[in-house]
Amino acid sequence: MRIFLKIIIFIYVIAIFNISQLLAQNKIKIGLLVPVTGEHKEIGKSIIKSIRLAVNKIDNSLIEIIPKDTQSKPEITLRGAKELYAEGIRIIIGPVFNKNLIYLDELSEIIFLSLTNKIINNPKNIISSGINAESQLRTILEFQKLNGLKKTVILIPKENYKEEIEKGIKDSGVKNKKVFYYDSDPTKLTKQIEKLTKYAQRKQNVKDEIKRLKNSNESNKYKKIEQLKKIDTIGNVSFDSIIISDFDENLKSITTSLLYTDVSPKNIYFITLNQWFDKSLLTEKSSQPIYFPSINKENYDEFVENYYEIYNEYPNQLSFLSYDLFGLVYYLIAKNNFIIDQKMFLKKNMFKGKIGIFEINNNKIKHVLNFYKIEDGSFRKIF
Repeated sequence: MRIFLKIIIFIYVIAIFNISQLLAQNKIKIGLLVPVTGEHKEIGKSIIKSIRLAVNKIDNSLIEIIPKDTQSKPEITLRGAKELYAEGIRIIIGPVFNKNLIYLDELSEIIFLSLTNKIINNPKNIISSGINAESQLRTILEFQKLNGLKKTVILIPKENYKEEIEKGIKDSGVKNKKVFYYDSDPTKLTKQIEKLTKYAQRKQNVKDEIKRLKNSNESNKYKKIEQLKKIDTIGNVSFDSIIISDFDENLKSITTSLLYTDVSPKNIYFITLNQWFDKSLLTEKSSQPIYFPSINKENYDEFVENYYEIYNEYPNQLSFLSYDLFGLVYYLIAKNNFIIDQKMFLKKNMFKGKIGIFEINNNKIKHVLNFYKIEDGSFRKIF
């Protein structure tokens, strides 16, 4: 009897061992390339925490996330990717920054879901998942149609992401009367905005009208002259809307220059790119209303609240994107019968995440965004 029990126990132990091995072999491994040390370590750590939230939400024990540190360096990124490849991983979320993509074409069998929004000159195995210029300009196009805007000027900085915006304009079909390139240097910027808005001529129009009235026989000319002395310009600008492809202090410098040249958001639509709900813009009341495409604010606020409740700190914006990316990867793997291969991102697909809708096709991701305005010191959803 004892021998029989020993045999039963032995068979049970072997069975458990074999099942554990089988489960280990069948685990779906997803790599994660983020900076855990170095200059951008806080970004990386926040992304890891948001991925954990997403993993817990899905609650599938077969999913395993394996992170590697990039230190935000291309060589270290490649080394980490090779280590993940050696572990049998064929899909990786990351890297975070565009500069770290340069050597990854060596690993053509791996799909990299980079968090960058830059799409030009990336290796073929890189899928940029950030909110790129085309997605933003497509949303602006919808706003143009809603408001009958046909004379839009697009401002593009000479120094940064010029080519990305140009490609976005071409691919999105956004309407524009003119593309105007400017220097971010404030000493040059104001003069350039003056030229764009024909400020000198419009200012001269006031002087000319005062002179005409002085030489006229109009009965109430002195009253009109006093009124003219209170205004800066006469005459309209040649555009009905302006898209400012900039952020932070550069954006504020441009709106200030527009106001200086007597171009008001009360008369001309001020539109910009995704500002991630920058609260410092709420106090810029002279530049309001200002419009921009963006992620779903309601979902973003909910994510920030949940993240803070668990980790007692606030996430960065890329954490929100990475949360959705894990959901997207899981969704596509499930649709592909839990097989990871190159076809996953070739097929036309849609995924509704917290950010908004992801459109997947031909190894590219585009975002269907919402549209907001800042007015009277608050964010308001347009669509």
